[in-house]
Amino acid sequence: QVELVESGGGLVLAGGSRRLSCAAFGRSGRTISISNNGMAWFRQPPGKGREFVAAINGRGDDTLYADSVKGRFTTSRNNAENTVFLQMTSLKPDDSAVYFCALSRGAAASMFAGTMDSWGVGAQVTVDS
Repeated sequence: QVELVESGGGLVLAGGSRRLSCAAFGRSGRTISISNNGMAWFRQPPGKGREFVAAINGRGDDTLYADSVKGRFTTSRNNAENTVFLQMTSLKPDDSAVYFCALSRGAAASMFAGTMDSWGVGAQVTVDS
């Protein structure tokens, strides 16, 4: 019932920054609100499985981060615009991946893929050394 569309991917030099956005839409023009849903970011590096990156609760006052991005990435949200953001700084070549946003079934911040109800199609981020 909810479609997620990521944007902001691209090529960036190591040490640089990039901001990803994830906009949520209701299918068939249905009006939705994601304020009662946690949102999360996952990524899939080339040849590897999907891994958790960051999550934020519905109110936007609680966040979780993978150890590999803690201190470098920040997730935030604008519930009025049904949009979630992932600000990435001090990027490394190991951060190169397809980044997915996901809508959680509940309101809490969750790092578990099995608790997600909807997924975006992904945005490629490539960090060039």
